[in-house]
Amino acid sequence: MEVEEAFALVGQMGPYQVYLCALLAVLLQLYVATEAILIALVGATPPYHWDLEELSANQSHSNQSTNEERAFGEWLLTANGSEVHKHVHFSSNFTSIASEWFLIGNTSYKISVASSFFFSGVFVGVISFGQLSDRFGRKKVYLTGFALDILFAIANGFSPSYEFFAVSRFLVGVMNGGMSLVAFVLLNECVGTAYWALAGSIGGLFFAVGIAQYAMLGYFIRSWRTLAVVVNLEGTVVFLLSLFIPESPRWLYSQGRLREAENALYLIAKRNCKQKCTFSLKLPADRSHRETSSFLDLFRYKILLGRTLIMMFIWFVCSLVYYGLTLNAGDLGGSIYANLALSGLIEIPAYPICIYLINQKWFGRKRTLAAFLFLGGLACLIVMFLPEKKATGVFAVVNSRSLSLLGKLTISAAFNIVYIYTSELYPTVIRNVGMGSCSMFSRVGGIIAPFIPSLKSVQWSLPYIVFGVTGLLSGLLSLLLPETLNSPLLETISDLQVCSYWRLGDEAMSLQALGGSRSADKDSSAGSESEDEEFYDADEETQMIK
Repeated sequence: MEVEEAFALVGQMGPYQVYLCALLAVLLQLYVATEAILIALVGATPPYHWDLEELSANQSHSNQSTNEERAFGEWLLTANGSEVHKHVHFSSNFTSIASEWFLIGNTSYKISVASSFFFSGVFVGVISFGQLSDRFGRKKVYLTGFALDILFAIANGFSPSYEFFAVSRFLVGVMNGGMSLVAFVLLNECVGTAYWALAGSIGGLFFAVGIAQYAMLGYFIRSWRTLAVVVNLEGTVVFLLSLFIPESPRWLYSQGRLREAENALYLIAKRNCKQKCTFSLKLPADRSHRETSSFLDLFRYKILLGRTLIMMFIWFVCSLVYYGLTLNAGDLGGSIYANLALSGLIEIPAYPICIYLINQKWFGRKRTLAAFLFLGGLACLIVMFLPEKKATGVFAVVNSRSLSLLGKLTISAAFNIVYIYTSELYPTVIRNVGMGSCSMFSRVGGIIAPFIPSLKSVQWSLPYIVFGVTGLLSGLLSLLLPETLNSPLLETISDLQVCSYWRLGDEAMSLQALGGSRSADKDSSAGSESEDEEFYDADEETQMIK
């Protein structure tokens, strides 16, 4: 029998697979989220003051005038390191890389650079680890990446210099992004296909919880070095537990290693309390030749070109706004820990809301995605019309903090939808290429995101203007895409043309009876040819590796 039939015997979501979900979709994602937004607290700038006589003694960074701030900035440009250390004093109950290496004024950009280095590493890791896991196996690559991730992350906490910290953040990004992607694939390949949606949704949900968990840890651990090391305790526990999980039976089966695949499946059956389960795996007698496609095919065909360009931009915007708003939590006023925790917890309602709406005929994928992008963009744009500092009356509720949280809620929902929607827009022969290309552009958004909050130095609401304009523009562009709800999964590129003709025929059916009957014939013919085709589960791709 084939591997899918074997899963029906060993259990598609038994007690052991529930344990794997708890390990790889809950505990692991809590750790992955912590590393992804580590800079939000480790890179926060505490309040500081200076004692320069020529710049009005004892002026504070939190209440200086524009002229004094400009004069202080000019002094920083010419002052050497020892002078800065002598005359600038941080007055807060927490430390960060900003206070340790005096990353203020003209050197404050280095904090954003360190964060950008992490997302650059994720970009490299996602590309390289996918290919490595296809060749050497899921478990080996996952465990190797995980061990190096913990090692480099601990090295963060012992960084002797900023340069060492930035390089180690890049290496953490490579390992963190790569191993979390492989872990997601490994988990899906150990459960039945009907439960891929559940596994993906749980992972995305607990990534959000992980942000709140990190805020809580930061509240109790105020030393950035201690915090950077302690967050790896959770990762170490997950790593040790991961040593005892099986290799992916689906990967072993695809490599023709049938005996090892059987052993992995028997292990799952044993831990699912199905001791009497017996089977023998065999490769399919005949594998039909499948059309293959390349990256260039995304731009060779007009229909694919339009969809690809639009989805690349939407993925870019989702990542840009998601991480931009998360990293901007420290600039919202009030407690940085409360803001960061709320930024994570506000995502939780996004998952059930978007999953419900995209499966309704009156909303579907396209309208739901456009609505969330529009709403998020509008929420960010409204900030530019609010007074900069006023917390009375209606502005006590409608302020940059509440609108930022609303934007985070909507962009989280949109990010969840694009995984589902993108996979349905591409035919099977080019789906992985299309998903991978769009995911690459989302990483570019993550690389740029750390620099957007710093635009507040030009105009306080400028970061929100960038988020709002890009959100509205991506919402408009999404309306140009076709609806995929209840549509069969496209298999080949030629199906794109057929699908377009069907749509036109349906719209003109009332006026062209003959054309309508021909369209119906085509439908029935195509349906008979694809009885065994896979129909896509709406929720199958809900996992977000942010």
